[in-house]
Amino acid sequence: MGGMGTPRTTRSSRLLKVLADFEQVFVVAHNHPDPDAVASGWAVSWMIREKLGKPVRLIGGGDILRAENRHMIKLLEPPIELVREPPEIGQAAVVLVDCAAGQQNHLLAANDLQPTAVIDHHPPHGPSPRLAFRDVRPRAAATASIAASYLREQKLPLEAKMATALLFAVRTETRGSETHYSRLDRSMLLWLTEHADPSRLAEIESAPLSPGYYGDLVLALQSTFIYDDAALCLLPRATAPEIVAEVADLLIRCRSIRRVLCGAVVQEDLLVSVRTSEDGPDAAELARTTLAGLGSAGGHRYRAGGKIPGAGGGQKIAEDLQDQLRTRWLDACGVDRQRGTRLVPKREIVENL
Repeated sequence: MGGMGTPRTTRSSRLLKVLADFEQVFVVAHNHPDPDAVASGWAVSWMIREKLGKPVRLIGGGDILRAENRHMIKLLEPPIELVREPPEIGQAAVVLVDCAAGQQNHLLAANDLQPTAVIDHHPPHGPSPRLAFRDVRPRAAATASIAASYLREQKLPLEAKMATALLFAVRTETRGSETHYSRLDRSMLLWLTEHADPSRLAEIESAPLSPGYYGDLVLALQSTFIYDDAALCLLPRATAPEIVAEVADLLIRCRSIRRVLCGAVVQEDLLVSVRTSEDGPDAAELARTTLAGLGSAGGHRYRAGGKIPGAGGGQKIAEDLQDQLRTRWLDACGVDRQRGTRLVPKREIVENL
């Protein structure tokens, strides 16, 4: 007669066992953290603090860019610290959330510091170093689904603000063509919805926008050129930094467009967003190919982004860099046509004034 099998150790328990020998833990989100990085990092940090009683810092580099994301930070108050320089890690454990160990889009990349653990849902790109703990699930729509499952595995009570952040994160990760949901995502969506605050969620998703945002939007549409089924929008200005990603989200919904690159100078850097349609090519690969040797890039199958540091000598993108980006983007897309047509012809604007 066979006995009962030994219960499987959960992934969250394995993570806690790895971290138990460290005195302090740093949970590190990718640069310019989005809701998925913030909410996932918050949940993981809280679990470590509650289960191990260790000091934990949740940190990220850069700024929170989109209006909804900033509104989420204001309303829900996750304990994330945005820092310009990496802190002294010493002998502390490092847990990367929503980014991979081999990528350059997090605070510790410049120091070549090997993390203790990685929790992510992005498909691996390039060789993966050996780590004490790795939980990478490309089929999951969001890292937030993975982090939420840890809380449920550990039977921790889910507070409304954290549940709202995690739910908002899953919703933002399934915009555009990113509409796949794994069994994990569906299960976590139901669980999170039971605990989230629907009023706060609605307020976050309709965050107030600055007047300058609308001027940026008009100029962006006028500056969009179509090359076969590829679109390129290099904004002449970006009063609101979130305009880059939001214009890309808007343009990919156009029936005749299958891939979009949108870029603008924000402070001293050139920010880039890439989107592809459901039947389009891999957005992350397009972004990496276009920015290779110029800056860093990464992302998802249908949504990706990147940055060229120090490319902003002023508000506008330099003409030689515009030409270079256009050539690189069209080459990456396999488009021979070098002369584009405006999405919104100037004559239409003038005739309707």
